[in-house]
Amino acid sequence: MCRQSATVCLTKSPSRQHREIPQVVDRLETLPDPRDRRGRRHALASVLLMAACAVLAGARSYLAIGQWARSAPQDTLARLSVRPTGALGVRTAPSTATIRRVLLAVCPGGLADLLGYAPARVESLALDGKSARGSRTGDAPAAHLLSAVTGTGRTVTQLRVPDKTNEISGFARLLAPFDLAGTVVTADALHTQREHARFLVEEKHAHYLFVVKANQPSLSAALRSLPWNRVTARRYDRERGHGRRETRSTRVLTVTDLGLDFPYAVQAAKILRHRTDLRTGKVTRQTVYVISDLTARQASPQRIGHLARSQWVIENRVHFVRDTAFAEDGSKIRTGHGPENMATLRNSAINALRAAGHRSIAAGLREVSYAPFTCPLDLLGVA
Repeated sequence: MCRQSATVCLTKSPSRQHREIPQVVDRLETLPDPRDRRGRRHALASVLLMAACAVLAGARSYLAIGQWARSAPQDTLARLSVRPTGALGVRTAPSTATIRRVLLAVCPGGLADLLGYAPARVESLALDGKSARGSRTGDAPAAHLLSAVTGTGRTVTQLRVPDKTNEISGFARLLAPFDLAGTVVTADALHTQREHARFLVEEKHAHYLFVVKANQPSLSAALRSLPWNRVTARRYDRERGHGRRETRSTRVLTVTDLGLDFPYAVQAAKILRHRTDLRTGKVTRQTVYVISDLTARQASPQRIGHLARSQWVIENRVHFVRDTAFAEDGSKIRTGHGPENMATLRNSAINALRAAGHRSIAAGLREVSYAPFTCPLDLLGVA
């Protein structure tokens, strides 16, 4: 069944074969069309690909996507598989209203899977949620989107968390379709759940590294009471940037025989962070505890520290970018599946720019804007 909800048009999540189709237009053709068969003038894949190209060229709204489509030359429309009509074979782009109807109705779970990055053989996968603040209405909260992002900043997929619940309910549904064998899944303290650990190890044959905080009081107290002062497996890292100097000390301890009440727990780590504001000289100190099923042979203190830092990738390289480069929090798209589908198009744009070697997404968008009707198609591999 569809992972999103019982009301979405897609009755079956895209299969692995669908997700691995090389060409993006061929992948999008596997999505079922939610529109009535009568009166269709434009193929679903063509409309979705047009929207993805427009967002990659800097469009932030339905109106901007429609304007990009309306201004696209005939050769661009031909590459987007827009059908010619009339005696002269002129290609006419879909209207803004048509694009809006498609993005409101198409299955968000299927679109996110088909436009996402394939996670096979990646080292780590970080999970975190983000609310599209502008989607809040008078009687409904803002759309909250749970995403999975690789350690290199590529978004794999995302799902909208149902109202009146939290991210915990979407953890297994988000990851269920993917092959995660050998991948380390990192998540914040909200997802430090026994069911999540069992799901990853038993069903997905993956590993976990979870942050432990006060939402697991017994486990948190047990970790704090461990003999950290006698630990010899340590790692020190120092960084300077963003107006601050940071020193991190990572201590790792094998906990297999210490009776911790958490499934498959093998190692625990205590990460002490010292941050100095270079402008004010203010020093802050933070202690973070993490737990993992990785053995000492699989993960040294250096790797544990690296994996713990990778959890911040999703915030720094995806969520922050969507806010600053695409003004997501300022978007007033609220109805239907619009908020999550527009977020998926932004994720797709970020993935395409990172694949092209752009470290700065803002700079990449400026470069694309110099050739808005050819560069987006080239980046997405549209022939």
